[in-house]
Amino acid sequence: MMESVTGSDPSTRSALATLDLAAKKRLHAARVLLVGVGGLGSPAALYLAAAGVGTLVLVDDDCVDESNLQRQVIFDTADVGRPKVDAAADRLRARHPDLHVEPIARRLDETNARHLVAGVDVVVDGADNFATRYLVNDACVLEHRPNVFGSVSQFDGQVAVFAVPDGPCYRCLHPEPPPDGLILNCADAGVLGVLPGVIGALQAVETIKIIAGIGAPLVGRLLTYDALRMRARDIALPHDPACPVCGTHPTITTLEAVTVSCAAPAKEETMTVDELVAWRERQVPHVLIDVREPSEHALDRIERATLMPLGSLASMIDMLPRDRPVVVHCRTGARSARAVAMLRAKGVDARNLAGGIEAWRRAGAENSVR
Repeated sequence: MMESVTGSDPSTRSALATLDLAAKKRLHAARVLLVGVGGLGSPAALYLAAAGVGTLVLVDDDCVDESNLQRQVIFDTADVGRPKVDAAADRLRARHPDLHVEPIARRLDETNARHLVAGVDVVVDGADNFATRYLVNDACVLEHRPNVFGSVSQFDGQVAVFAVPDGPCYRCLHPEPPPDGLILNCADAGVLGVLPGVIGALQAVETIKIIAGIGAPLVGRLLTYDALRMRARDIALPHDPACPVCGTHPTITTLEAVTVSCAAPAKEETMTVDELVAWRERQVPHVLIDVREPSEHALDRIERATLMPLGSLASMIDMLPRDRPVVVHCRTGARSARAVAMLRAKGVDARNLAGGIEAWRRAGAENSVR
């Protein structure tokens, strides 16, 4: 039977007690902004309140819909139709009478983001759209506040800590919003109902670590979580000196609205896994390139794909053929969509592999993910 930590050694018990007391004081004094009280914000808010965070600022302009209940665990059927921030505030106060909750029933935008971010110690990004995600990131960088990022899509999730000294920001990973056509349907992309609970809880863990000053937060690292295969990966994410907002010579110094289109992509710019498999079977001439980072490529890759990281692609365009199509892939299709837009602007017949290597793996294509 495993011996408990607290029963193993008096000096350990004393150290843990001191750390716990100091951590509780810091948590009680902290103000945390939760952008979005949906699938990610719901579990994050519940766990942060339970951990003793003194003030939670909730920002969301949406109302509770019955379809939210399967993943937004802070609400129940009686809340349908109510503003999310009000319903969440009532639930949190009922469980934690000493908690101070500030519900703000409006959208975070370029007019209020910096003010809201400047008034807290840590920001938890639970946004469900790219436009808000970029505003959160830029405001956190400009106001020097940690940004605990989380995202979910279908069966995959990501967590990272951005906008801290010497660490990267979200734009180091994705300098610009995805081009028109990347998002087939912003409202109906779909997600496994329990997945936001996992990612939101991890965001709460990272927030507590930052406030309490314990452990090693996910700075310079992107944690990816694959629910289907129950696998988590820790990918190095360095700070980009050329980043437009946190780099050496930033070009973004004020907040501006970010517009992202949800229009369907042009058919000739995309390719499904089935179509690529058919090309390979018929030996249709083409080139397959992987625009992920070397660390990702080392973990798994599609056979016969040439590694050309997105950050280096501009200098490699002249190496690509003009006499046959170029198929581009990344992990899920986001970075490769940006690469395709860049290549097509230079006259390359480029196609984005929809869903990236994750879709290739799920399809079991040629059993060639290594």
